[in-house]
Amino acid sequence: MKIRHIYISPGHNFRGHHGREPDAHPVLELMEVECVAGKGLIGDRYFGYEENYKGQITFFAWEVYQDLCRQLSVFDRDPSVLRRNVIVEGVNLNSLVDSEFTIQEVEFFGVEECSPCYWMERAFAPGAEEALKGRGGLRARIVSNGLLQRL
Repeated sequence: MKIRHIYISPGHNFRGHHGREPDAHPVLELMEVECVAGKGLIGDRYFGYEENYKGQITFFAWEVYQDLCRQLSVFDRDPSVLRRNVIVEGVNLNSLVDSEFTIQEVEFFGVEECSPCYWMERAFAPGAEEALKGRGGLRARIVSNGLLQRL
């Protein structure tokens, strides 16, 4: 599995914004990020969000991003607009649900699919929510402390 991108954001642009405009917190691309067991990613909006939170880190497949671009003929959107923390290549993320897995010596537990919501229509393009059903990424808990790096 290869890490293609690592993103964090200090605030929520979409969560809790039903019926109003999204906020404009930046998405920051990093070369590395510190994972804290049971807490999340240092600097991210979900760090320490709530005890045992199922989305301490989120993953998205590079291959799904590329397919989405082709399927919707959208080639001017960076994967950061999908609001997932780590974009990985070479793994079926759905196979990691209910499983422990390790990336670069950091241990995780895959909790559930990170289901797409209606904001994907605005963040990426019309049709994105439907196109991502069943392949919206992975929510996971961080089991051990460590550093993830984009190599």
